[in-house]
Amino acid sequence: MSTYAYRLVNVFTRAGVVWSGNPLCVFERAQGLDAQTMQALALQFNLSETTFILPAQQGCSARVRIFTTTFEMPFAGHPTLGTAHVCRALGLGGDQLSLEMPAGVIPVRASGDRWTLAARAPTWREVAEPPFVLASMLGIDKEDIGDRPLWVDTGSEQLMIPLRDESAVRRARIRADLLQQLRSRGGHAMAYVFAAAEGGLLVRFFFAHGLSVSEDPATGSAAANLGGWFLATGAALPCEVEISQGEYTGRPSSLRLQVDAQRQIHVSGEVIEIGRGTVHL
Repeated sequence: MSTYAYRLVNVFTRAGVVWSGNPLCVFERAQGLDAQTMQALALQFNLSETTFILPAQQGCSARVRIFTTTFEMPFAGHPTLGTAHVCRALGLGGDQLSLEMPAGVIPVRASGDRWTLAARAPTWREVAEPPFVLASMLGIDKEDIGDRPLWVDTGSEQLMIPLRDESAVRRARIRADLLQQLRSRGGHAMAYVFAAAEGGLLVRFFFAHGLSVSEDPATGSAAANLGGWFLATGAALPCEVEISQGEYTGRPSSLRLQVDAQRQIHVSGEVIEIGRGTVHL
């Protein structure tokens, strides 16, 4: 029998509030765990993602694998920042880290407990479905759909849907059957809706979970893809925006998105550790 240590952290917390942000389980040293066992552990913990730290293979600080309850992800935002926080605590690096993931090497830096990742350069493609289809899927009116929804990929392709105003974001009620028909190139059904709100943007992220729909409290990969949407739609650079998410999950979260003059996308947020434990296998 082997013992594996893990830590529980919350990522994109709001003003250090313990029960804010997106929870994450991070296994400190995952050598000896195969992919099937990692997947089983992710289902056991039943969080949106669980990560596993492994020795680096490309001169990076660490290699990281990310699992949802049902599949492995090539990249995700809050697992990147939360895992970096744990890597620093384990002495695998300081305030400057590089994490090797299936999507590529992700640079991460810290100022105290605020972590920032530099996303990959985005790619994007147009959405084939007309606005009324997207509106039906979101349970809102066709006129609520904003200008130029796009599929954007900075490591995990997602459907980005601008809405006309904050009210439309709040009124969204997803139809699971229609969401299941709008899948990324990786085969996943996800939708990120956003609109201007006081102090920044109000966003919500929905994803298919079996035959139902779940909502994510804070989605760093989608914030990075939002940076790609800004680039695709010709936003003035540099730009910076505060993102509010998680209100409808009971986990209010704060993310900061920056796109600099060199078109580099940065996503940042606070990370706090709330517990540790071990698993015996």
